[in-house]
Amino acid sequence: MGFSKASKFFIIFFIICIAIGCGIVGFGFGTLYAANRHVTEADMLKEFQPSLPSTLLDIHGDVITEFFAEQKRDIIPVDELPKELIYAIITREDKNFFQHRGFSFKGTVRAALNIALNQYVSGGSTITQQVAGANYADRSLKTIKRKLIELWWAFQMEKNLTKNEILEMYLNESYFGHTTYGVEAASQFYFKHSARNISIAESAILVIQLANPARYSPIKHPNRAKVLQREVLDQIVRSNYATQEATDLSFEQYWNDIYDPLRSTSENAYLVKNDKAPYFSEYIRQELEDMLFGKMDYLRDGLIIHSTLDLSYQKTADKYMQDGIYNFNKKYQESSGNRTSYVDNEFGPIVEALSLLYNIDSIRATGVKQRKYSNRIFQEEITPILETVSLLFDSEPINFISKLSYSKGQAKLTKTTIEGALIILENETGHIKAMVGGSGFEVKKFNRAVQAKVMPGSSFKPLYYSAAISKGIITPATMLLDKPMAFINDDGSPYTPLNFLGEWQGTATVREALSNSMNVPSIEVLEMVGFDAAINRAAKLLGINDPAQIAKTFPKKYPLGLGIIGIAPIQMARAFATFANQGKEVVPIGIRFIEDRNGKILFEPEKDLRVEQREAGDKRQILSPQAAYIMVDLLKSTVETGTLANRRRAVGGFPMPFAGKTGTTQNWSDAWTVGFSPYITTAVWFGFDMPGNSLGLNQTGATAAGPVWANVMKDIHLANSQKMPPADFPRPAGITEVTVCSKSGMIPTADCTDGQRKEIFISGTEPKSFCTLHKFEKQRNNELLQRLQENLFDSL
Repeated sequence: MGFSKASKFFIIFFIICIAIGCGIVGFGFGTLYAANRHVTEADMLKEFQPSLPSTLLDIHGDVITEFFAEQKRDIIPVDELPKELIYAIITREDKNFFQHRGFSFKGTVRAALNIALNQYVSGGSTITQQVAGANYADRSLKTIKRKLIELWWAFQMEKNLTKNEILEMYLNESYFGHTTYGVEAASQFYFKHSARNISIAESAILVIQLANPARYSPIKHPNRAKVLQREVLDQIVRSNYATQEATDLSFEQYWNDIYDPLRSTSENAYLVKNDKAPYFSEYIRQELEDMLFGKMDYLRDGLIIHSTLDLSYQKTADKYMQDGIYNFNKKYQESSGNRTSYVDNEFGPIVEALSLLYNIDSIRATGVKQRKYSNRIFQEEITPILETVSLLFDSEPINFISKLSYSKGQAKLTKTTIEGALIILENETGHIKAMVGGSGFEVKKFNRAVQAKVMPGSSFKPLYYSAAISKGIITPATMLLDKPMAFINDDGSPYTPLNFLGEWQGTATVREALSNSMNVPSIEVLEMVGFDAAINRAAKLLGINDPAQIAKTFPKKYPLGLGIIGIAPIQMARAFATFANQGKEVVPIGIRFIEDRNGKILFEPEKDLRVEQREAGDKRQILSPQAAYIMVDLLKSTVETGTLANRRRAVGGFPMPFAGKTGTTQNWSDAWTVGFSPYITTAVWFGFDMPGNSLGLNQTGATAAGPVWANVMKDIHLANSQKMPPADFPRPAGITEVTVCSKSGMIPTADCTDGQRKEIFISGTEPKSFCTLHKFEKQRNNELLQRLQENLFDSL
């Protein structure tokens, strides 16, 4: 039977089209071959550089947190994955993966026809083609050219890589929804455990995300996910990869035990990232932004950041600081007659009503738990439940009203909520060992340990005392006046400081004045040393080098002597650590070194700092070792007999000598304790974000910040006794110990019957004169007695 002319024309046209198509394909492959004929396995694996989060490690290599943007990914070798996951992937995505040579003929032809007809339908590509397209082609383009490029690279991958290498690339690169990339990150997000331990039902959940995570998310659309998951499990059974009983049991376990119906639908890997030291992490993130600017992307390049933090220190600091902030706020609220708890009176009834209305007992957070953790409970527990109720009952106003009411209450409380900060530095290295910047990082990312500018109060005194010691103006035995006095500022205004509770001692030695935080004697020391010397020393200790900043920070007025300036806790910690470091400057540092994803060291901030310090030589010596030792010894008296003595006794003593200073500002607005051992320095602050509030009557640095400081320091030293064995501060050469009169500070005589004690001095500054105080007192008393007797005799 012959062909009609029309049929012959169609056949000829079809053959010509095929020939042209083959020519185009041949030309395309020829071009690709010419450009990539020397491609090797190493080249292909080099091209595979998926976005990876950067990992922040503590000093022992333990993970603190991860930094990432829109892609949360963790690389995992395919040979560490259970066979159930591999079965599910192969069953659903590419059942002939281990047999084909990289492409599906039927799928490729179908895709080409769809593109030619301008009808794009997803699917049809093999796993190899999907990996090739993701790494070597622009998958947003729906063109024949893109398909050819993808196909070519699929051939090259099959030629140069093993099936397991291809599968590993696929599993670590694919998007699984909720900002998770790669099977490990997805498993951690959806199931809270590693993909290494994934079940067959969980494997099916992950596999269906590859098709359309927005549509089949078990968090957003559990019913759709459940249906498709069941289909995948049935396919696995039909493929003889698992039994019906095993898949049924795993299916039931997933939906009964693992699935959480109360998870927020808006939850994603970025928002729920785990962070064991959030304030420190934010501090490091800002450091990275400055260090890596324009060079690398720490959110995508998979860097390994080795930090100075010690998570064991951090855990101890978090425990005592959060308890301290809570207890402080509780007392503050109880002592404020006209101020009631918003949580109890506003937030509680709203949640109580909703729990009764919808019979959801789990959102009721009553009693101490409600008051102590109200913000965390609302954000992490109650909000997701209210979102679910809102969706189930189509009642968005529930969500809106509860959140609006809570946010307004929080805004009110912020103004009168007591906050706190803590920083621990290693004396010799400047390593930041722990950092607490407030009560809740999720609420407000303001890091008070670093960013706050708060008044240090009397804890500032040792900074300028050290200048007077260095200059030989005072010694620990110098006698100072402790009585009402007026000091005249340059503008003629008088300044009349008062002591705590308005008590006066008459006279006091430098040691007594500093350890008991006497104000008038301290202003007298400031007057003796002069503003310029005092400010110069304080600026160096605090790490303030810019002349303009120095002028702005330190007013040349006598209130400066009582710490009426704004500085951060980390600055106070470095100042006191310098005393413990024998007068050598201490520079806080958080990053030791940074590696790329392959372990190559890229940056070594600590090494660079040590080189700078060696080159600086004696310039690092802010005060002499002898002056530093005198300051250490003076501050030991604060702990032994001064304002911190009660705190020492309350914790049952310390494992070694500690030194420190308390600080309280006017109207008890800020409370400080800064102190150190021979190994570490800890600064603790409590106060308000908004000025003009008071912690309460008699809430001093010793009573407010002292307990946290004492407990943190003792617990950390006891827990790390092998690294920090009991030791005293090393005494340098050039220190002389002399017996002095306890009352005058001079060389005692036979008349010094009130007591004598040992005192230390920088050699050459020890007293040379004998005590005359008691001789004059004796003469005065004799004269008074004689007059009294004469008057008595005359009256008779």
